Amino acid sequence: MKKKYVYVATALLIAGSITFSSCIGSFSLTHKVLSWNQTLDNKFVNELVFIALHIVPVYPVAIVIDGLVINSIEFWTGDNPMEAGIVKKVQGQSGVYTVETLKDGYKIKDEKGQQMNLVYDKKTNTWNMVADGQTTKLLKVVDKDNAVVYVNGQERNVALNAQGVLAFKESVDNSRFVAQK
Repeated sequence: MKKKYVYVATALLIAGSITFSSCIGSFSLTHKVLSWNQTLDNKFVNELVFIALHIVPVYPVAIVIDGLVINSIEFWTGDNPMEAGIVKKVQGQSGVYTVETLKDGYKIKDEKGQQMNLVYDKKTNTWNMVADGQTTKLLKVVDKDNAVVYVNGQERNVALNAQGVLAFKESVDNSRFVAQK
């Protein structure tokens, strides 16, 4: 009889975590396994490993962990515990940059080793740039529709919609054009 209650409690816990979180989530653990599988030799090896990882059952376990634990954490806290530590190479106009995802932002390095961090402060709802030991405010999200952008120490209010962002971009481009003359 006690086993029946354990099964019912487990079923309710699983149903509750899925129902109450109402978040599909990013399934980052499953994507990491898939990304690793795609780096293998060729398409035939990829397929064999893919099938083997279903038989073992790596993929089903990753999906369950993502669906019940990681995606629920991501929904309730806003942070994905699997995201920190991801490093990507990005081709920019001035060269290749390495971008590492941190718990509170991003670390960006250029080919010469120069580094800057983009850091999100939850308390003030701001994004800051940290370089050479100095912190510079970049953006403060006021609410879902508005933000304050800091340009050369001056605050500019920006509507968070296509027109607001376009108007801000044009004003920055115009001020750069005037400053270059």
